[in-house]
Amino acid sequence: MEMEEKPNPNSHEGLGRIDTPKSWSDLPPDLLNSVFERLSFANFQRAKSVCTSWHSASRQCVPKSIQIHWLVLFPEDDDSSSNNNHSCTFFDPEDKDKLYRTQDLDLEFAKSVCIATYRSWLLMQDPLYDLYIVNLFTHERINLPPTESEPRTITEMKRIRALDAQFRVTSHNGKEHRGFSMRRSVFWVDEKTKDYVVFWGLRSLCVVYSKKGDTSWNRIPGTLRPCNMVYKDSKLYMITSFYGSVIIFDFSGEIPQIMFNRRLALTTERYSIFRSSLVVTVTGDVLAVEKIWIRSSGTWSFRVVKVCSPGFEEEHEVIHSLGDESMLLDQGITVLADDNDGFIRNSIYFSDSSSGENTEKILLFNLETGKTEPVHTFHCSSSAQFSRARWFLPSFTRT
Repeated sequence: MEMEEKPNPNSHEGLGRIDTPKSWSDLPPDLLNSVFERLSFANFQRAKSVCTSWHSASRQCVPKSIQIHWLVLFPEDDDSSSNNNHSCTFFDPEDKDKLYRTQDLDLEFAKSVCIATYRSWLLMQDPLYDLYIVNLFTHERINLPPTESEPRTITEMKRIRALDAQFRVTSHNGKEHRGFSMRRSVFWVDEKTKDYVVFWGLRSLCVVYSKKGDTSWNRIPGTLRPCNMVYKDSKLYMITSFYGSVIIFDFSGEIPQIMFNRRLALTTERYSIFRSSLVVTVTGDVLAVEKIWIRSSGTWSFRVVKVCSPGFEEEHEVIHSLGDESMLLDQGITVLADDNDGFIRNSIYFSDSSSGENTEKILLFNLETGKTEPVHTFHCSSSAQFSRARWFLPSFTRT
């Protein structure tokens, strides 16, 4: 009598066969994706270069969310004509002192000046003072309307043109006004649709903007002199330097509408206010932040005032704690902070500009201790190169 073979309880039969990969290139895509999503940007770039299967798997994911500032160094003016110097250099503090260079861009980029950043996008001004937006990693470029134009909705202004690093405005009666410079630019780009909106001010005259599809610049009604601007969720938040007013515009429709307009109560304390900025929190509170230079101790301090709540109800409350949030002053926002994932809670991150436009340091001001300390410092052999450097928060999309 033939004996019946009993099934082995340790066998995977009936559950699907599991093959042991013969090499690293045979790892299942799901497993590779799980690994790739945990890698820093630098390690992600190294991993996807291992083999074709790893590179293919990398297209289905992006590196882990970046929670630290990167520094981008632009070509020096003296070398911008060199074919070997049409690229940027990145400094990733998480990867110690290593530098990374972008692919070769072009001579126009090398001669352009960065005037604002948004995630991995740069707002650039070319030698003719026209503007364009470019992505540092994908090299996607969006050309903006020429600054020498006849702006729409500017009834008292017929023409704007750039000349000798200044803008000249011609009114409808033929009178020419000179000596206006570009001031306080801010912009936003949708990573998927490439919708965008760009704002910049002509000193003491007006603020103009352009959206995707516009062929010229549009003026925001009123005489505005922006000290600082933030754009978030289809709203432009502005603090003016005339009377210290906070104005909020809604840009969700065709014509911007004023949602909030209040004059700030100015401080009477005896210290030097270096700059006043607006910050929009995770929950939608609007904060006015006074960056203060304490001359006696040679240190920075801050005064934070809640201007209005998410419903745009006026408030005037001095804030002594950000709770579980961190403030990114240069970006005008707060983020939820995880002390183990980049940002330290209840702290303000800001660039050190006490000595002009040098952006060599990102500093952290702890609201609980009142102390300031450097987050990371990178030393470059060329002070000229640092004068054009920018800190930014990288973002990555699938490529």
